[in-house]
Amino acid sequence: MNASEDKLAPAVRSILATARERSGGADRLDVDARSFPEAVAATESAGRVPVVAEVKPTSPTTEGERTDDPVALAREMVSGGATALSVLTEPEHFGGSAENLRRIREAVDVPVLRKDFVVREAQLDAVESDLILLIARFLDEDGTDSLAALYEAASERGFQPLVEVHTREELARALDLGAEIVGVNNRDLGKLEVDLDTFERLAPHVPEDVTLLAESGVTSVGDVRRMRAAGADALLIGTAIMDGDVEANTERLTTVDAERASRRKSADAERTSGAGGEEAVKAERDAKPTSAESTDANRGLAKSTDTTPRNTDTNQ
Repeated sequence: MNASEDKLAPAVRSILATARERSGGADRLDVDARSFPEAVAATESAGRVPVVAEVKPTSPTTEGERTDDPVALAREMVSGGATALSVLTEPEHFGGSAENLRRIREAVDVPVLRKDFVVREAQLDAVESDLILLIARFLDEDGTDSLAALYEAASERGFQPLVEVHTREELARALDLGAEIVGVNNRDLGKLEVDLDTFERLAPHVPEDVTLLAESGVTSVGDVRRMRAAGADALLIGTAIMDGDVEANTERLTTVDAERASRRKSADAERTSGAGGEEAVKAERDAKPTSAESTDANRGLAKSTDTTPRNTDTNQ
């Protein structure tokens, strides 16, 4: 065990040790990936919140296990408005499998993320997916490939790498290698504690041309609004969707902007009957930014006022 592993929660150390021993695929894959950034843009154009809904039978941080057919769950998530799906393929601790991912990807037409602890190039070839998770914290360590090498190998196969970070130092590594899709994990893998402030601290340092996801800890409509206001282009949500009616939960979290727009439309209709009429209401509405415009402005404003070198703070 190296020094950095000493700081990991015991459950995470176990997961990482198992990941190092896992084999890869027999043949090198060549993936024809569905574009995740295009799917995000299409969702926003439709007035919905881009959500990556996670098919997660179980995990070390949740109680119980869902034994529903994963394909049925995936279809319900898509019906509820999910922009993309995340599918666990880690078997020992999360109840996932490559076969589940293969079946789900065949059954839906949205991008599918393979969520696993990939630490060696050969493991990329276990199963096709549109996106593949690369966790910065677990790479460039003893017994693992480097983040840069895995990113390049994944890209060469046609995957869209999603680089997961939790600190400014990890974010710097991701941006230095040219990552186009970055996920900020609000969960500290050392303590398994969740803090939404993590995303709010890191988001201002992410360029506008990077697709940015908020991961972990999003459990309510309020959390969705908070992460979107902080600059999240999309949100990866697992437990809050898996706990209960999957389709209804997905729809509730993806239609936050639509609900607000509907309420505003009703309020506008009421005000048109008062003084000023439609012209006054239109002027007031045009003066307010949309949700997407507000998100972009918040990220841009934070970056423009931040003068701290991004590599100097590694303790966040």
